[in-house]
Amino acid sequence: METKPAETTLLDRTFRVSLILKGLDGVLELIGGILLLVVTPKQIGDLVRFLTQHELAQDPHDFLANSLVHLSSNLSGSATLFGAIYLLLHGLVKIVLVWAVLKDKLWAYPWMIAFLLVFIIYQGYRIAVAFSWGLVLLTAFDIFIVWITAREYRLHRARNQQHSPSSRPAD
Repeated sequence: METKPAETTLLDRTFRVSLILKGLDGVLELIGGILLLVVTPKQIGDLVRFLTQHELAQDPHDFLANSLVHLSSNLSGSATLFGAIYLLLHGLVKIVLVWAVLKDKLWAYPWMIAFLLVFIIYQGYRIAVAFSWGLVLLTAFDIFIVWITAREYRLHRARNQQHSPSSRPAD
């Protein structure tokens, strides 16, 4: 008996693309973590001032440019070390889980869901404390990823149970 290959639906493709975006986000976090390890807070402040000087010359009250200058001027060595460790660990875990889910490793699906749920809770707290549209959009994307990962996990488990040999009672 021939088995027909499973059709790839729009939701399946959306799942893969969303995972790839999450994986790329993890790569960017790794790069950011490495940069924080090798760049001093003073160098970060100098770079931010250089990048915002033109905007601030045009509009000295520009909210985003002033916020970036303020944030970069308050960086300490311990804050950048914490940021680097956070980004490195978060990025590495994200890359490993995305890779494992893309390789259909069933163990990775619940870990991916749990990992994202922890960050959704944290992001919800951050939204309540200091509202940010960017964080709202990131949280919405993470909620979507959790939903679609749970859906895919259920489908893969059901498919694996259908293909496993049924246990027959002994004669």
